[in-house]
Amino acid sequence: MAVQWALVVHGIVTMLVVVSFLCGHWPIFQGTFVEKIHYFLTFGAYDYFLRFVVAVFGSRGRNCFLAIEHYCCERPNPILQIFYLAILGVTYFIIGKSSFRYIPGYYVSELHWYISMLAVGVGIILFLLTSFSDPGTVTAENVSRYLSAYPYDDIIYTEKECSTCKIIKPARSKHCGICNRCVARFDHHCGWMNNCIGEKNTRYFMAFLLWHFLICLYGAVILGFILAGQLKEHKIIYILTVYYGIEYSFSSLSPHVVQWLLASYNTQILLIMFLAIVSLLLAGFFGYHAQLCLTNTTTNETFKWQDYISWKRKLNEAKASAAALKASIQSISGETKAPQSKWRTFFHKSPLQNEEVVVKNNLYNRGIINNIWEVILPLSERKSFFHRKSA
Repeated sequence: MAVQWALVVHGIVTMLVVVSFLCGHWPIFQGTFVEKIHYFLTFGAYDYFLRFVVAVFGSRGRNCFLAIEHYCCERPNPILQIFYLAILGVTYFIIGKSSFRYIPGYYVSELHWYISMLAVGVGIILFLLTSFSDPGTVTAENVSRYLSAYPYDDIIYTEKECSTCKIIKPARSKHCGICNRCVARFDHHCGWMNNCIGEKNTRYFMAFLLWHFLICLYGAVILGFILAGQLKEHKIIYILTVYYGIEYSFSSLSPHVVQWLLASYNTQILLIMFLAIVSLLLAGFFGYHAQLCLTNTTTNETFKWQDYISWKRKLNEAKASAAALKASIQSISGETKAPQSKWRTFFHKSPLQNEEVVVKNNLYNRGIINNIWEVILPLSERKSFFHRKSA
């Protein structure tokens, strides 16, 4: 039973760490231990580690570590790309070594040998396309076309010059401090790809997320069918019901079946748990970016809109407070009209409540169909783009 409990604890801890790391900052977890774990994982642990480095190695050790951090986090490097390939290769190797000998099986045909290799190969191709394709670099030669293709909305985008590239920044573009270039329709810099995600490679990035979600789901399902086939081939249900007299019901059989699976196929169980968790994470990440694509918004723009809405609300609150203060002063000085009845005063709306509703007016949202088509076929790859005003 020690192995079974270890697997259960492993699954719970893994899920808790992953959820805390990715979702611990959500409002729903505010004030809970999930938020505290998120803070520790994202800030606290790093702070304690730096203190430990200073205590052991002094300021030189700290500076050396910060130089490594600068290379790993603030400069282009292939570390996460290599890590991705290592995860993919090791996982596929473990699955092949532990589970391919059960193919063909009772529920799994020999065809899945080739399907699995094809699936991994397509995943690597999408990874390479996303990593090494041009995200939509804005240069002095094409900047005027991008300026025409993406007009300013005068809300979150106004005409500015990039202080590094010395060109006018088109709307929806951003200078990536890591890649040191301006990128059109900039979404974010992805360390896993060692590349920016922008106008031209968002389609590859979305395909990468969707395909890897399907790969992980496919792997978990096939492993499940392999285990089901082993149950059938070994006649475990028959043995339990006929020889051990266990009642033929799910509640009676499931503990014994799970115990047998954990004892005989713990590697497959761990792989199923790992693939299921990763597939859920990829599904959430893909769903988030799909929602952005459907509304023609980028990750960078969501932060800009949050800042704008927050600033606008504070401005409206300040105006409402000023109006309330003015009304209060007029009331004290006797400049107001005759006092209203208590009932009218009770139901009268406070000036502080008369705030203007802040609306997100996304100029670039052209409808779901057009938004999807803009991701599939970027503006800079259309004939009309090259007929625009050129510098």
